[in-house]
Formats: sequence, structure tokens, C-alpha cells
Amino acid sequence: MEIVVLGTPEAVCLRAARVVAAEIRAKPNAALALAAGATPRGIYAELVRQHRTEGLSFARVSAFNLDEYVGLSPEHPRSFRRALAEELYRHVDLPADRTFTPDGTAADLPAACRRYEDQIAAAGGLDLVLLGLGRDGHIAFNEPTSSLGSRTRIKTLTEETRAANQPGFGAEPVPRHALTIGIATILSARRIVLVAFGTAKTDAVARTVEGPLTALVPASALQLHPHVTVIVDDAAAHQLTLRAYYRTVAEAKPDWQRED
Repeated sequence: MEIVVLGTPEAVCLRAARVVAAEIRAKPNAALALAAGATPRGIYAELVRQHRTEGLSFARVSAFNLDEYVGLSPEHPRSFRRALAEELYRHVDLPADRTFTPDGTAADLPAACRRYEDQIAAAGGLDLVLLGLGRDGHIAFNEPTSSLGSRTRIKTLTEETRAANQPGFGAEPVPRHALTIGIATILSARRIVLVAFGTAKTDAVARTVEGPLTALVPASALQLHPHVTVIVDDAAAHQLTLRAYYRTVAEAKPDWQRED
């Protein structure tokens, strides 16, 4: 696990965007799993900029939403499908038929989850997963006690998660259920990037990176993956015992390993 500590949220987003862009340039038909929400917005803004000014092409990319609320149509103003469309998909040359979202409106939700896993497999598996981090250590909507062997499925959201997402819904209640790719699905990807910033994520970052592997902190499962990059700002890194060492590692990287 590589830990990158940067000074600001803006620097975190720029570094993460460079990693995603490098993946696309190295493999133009890359399959990406992408998070929605506030954390990755700056990442998507930078990817759009690179598309417009540096020729970054999404024409052969396959993009998979990490999750979706049960009961919300893709056109619903609070659906993750719509969020990614407005923040990324509509602004780049990504074909509509190469964007995928779990179908939270399906009559048979387990079948919809199996179909989503089949779509990921048909794309050749995930090349890169871009993750945010919940305050309780969840990734995608894999809430605490999620199975480390889980695949795409329905999850009941914790009250903490629903409360964190409530501002985006206004007076409308946050759905109690969501479809999410599983932890095993995430770990099957060839590369994982996790992004977090701000004091609210301090405890979750420390437990993810330096805590024990436990289902109570689903993100700690990333310790099992051979190619994970965790990019955080100073505030989110505050409780990391070895944060000085992580900076030393970054400074001492050989040129062939550098991505900045």
C-alpha cells in the first residue's frame, strides 16, 4: 500500500486525476469503477480539463458506477448515475453505451447484481477503482461488517451514512438501501486509488492504513491488495503514526516509480 500525503484537498484531487489519466493513456480501453459524491468532484474536473486541453480520450473506456440507491431512476437528481453524468460523462467523449450503473429500479435486484458482475467481466475486469472513504471506513456502500468476499449486492445503509448524505437530498429522505459492488469485486481490480481529505476522515484513514484488517472497517481490506495508492491531505493524515515515513518513501522513490 502506497500512502501519499499532500498539503491540500486540491493537491489530492490533482494527484488522483493524474493517476487515472495515466491509466487511460497506458490502456485506452481501460475499465474504470468510479465513485460519486463530493470527494471526487475535483478529480473529475481535472479529467475534463485534460480531455479538453490535453487530448485525454475516453472513447474506448468503460466506466462503472460503484453503487446506486435502490428505487432511484438514473434521471433522479440524487442518483449517482446522474451525478457522474453531470460531473464527467457528459463533458468527455465517453460513449453512453460504455457507461454502466447497478439497476436500483430492477424488479429482481439479485439478478440485477449478477448482471452487473457479468458486465464487469465482459469488459475484461476492472483496471482501476477510484474510491472515497466513509467516516466509518466504508468503501463504495460496503458498510461495516461487510463480507470481504462480497460481490455486487444490496446493502442496508447505516444511519451514519444516511445522515452524511442527507444534505444532498434536502427534505427528501435518503433511501435505506443501495446496490454496491462488493469488496471482492474491488480487490479484483488491477489498481485501486483511495482518496480522502479533511479532519472528518482522520480516524477512518488511520484505521484503514494502520489498523488491523477487520470487517468493522471495510476499507482495511485494501491492505490485502498489491497495488493500492491512498492519497490524503495533511488533515486526514493527522492520526497516521508513520506519516513522516510515508513522506520519506515518496521523496526517495526512484524515477521509474514516480507518477507526479
